[in-house]
Amino acid sequence: MPVKIRLARHGRKRRAFYYIVAADSRAPRDGRYIERIGSYNPNTDPASIDLNFDKALGWLQNGAVPTDTCRAILSYKGVMYKNHLLKGVTKGALTEEEAESKFSSWLKDKEQKIQAKADKLKAETKTERETRLKIEEEINKARAEEIAAKRTPVTEEVEQAEKPDSEAAAEETAVEKDVVEEVKAETKEVETKTEDVKAKTETQEVTETKEETEEKKED
Repeated sequence: MPVKIRLARHGRKRRAFYYIVAADSRAPRDGRYIERIGSYNPNTDPASIDLNFDKALGWLQNGAVPTDTCRAILSYKGVMYKNHLLKGVTKGALTEEEAESKFSSWLKDKEQKIQAKADKLKAETKTERETRLKIEEEINKARAEEIAAKRTPVTEEVEQAEKPDSEAAAEETAVEKDVVEEVKAETKEVETKTEDVKAKTETQEVTETKEETEEKKED
């Protein structure tokens, strides 16, 4: 029975994830499988791969054939390279210690590359976020300046509208002062005339009193 290592689709529309399975090549793509050996989720960045290394290696050694996508996944996780080294051990091209040493060195380099990629993605995300914040600050500043520019003519109109009122109030105050001064002047004039009349009246009374006194003396 030919066995293939392939992907079985799961999840909802546009958010699919996959099981990595060993299945009969004659079975439907998402149908029955022999054994599940891992999962693959392309919705994350980078993609998430959870693989049972020993099971995948065992199926390869037993003659299972991976599809192109699964071959890439197995190669990424080092299963294909480990299988190649074990074939070399079987043929006597190298010892098991040499094979393990080479695989350990490859695995270390691979982990460093993966970590470097993760750090790069993190730095790019941070830079992108800072750039977006800077752009938003510039947009907010431009909007504030635009709003301030729109409000300036309104303020000038209000000041111009208030200015005539102030001038009118000043004119009214000046008129009131003139009226008060005129009233004071007229009051002073009346008082002066009253004093003159009073003085004349007193003089006349004194004169009449003298005349009456003289007439009595003559009598």
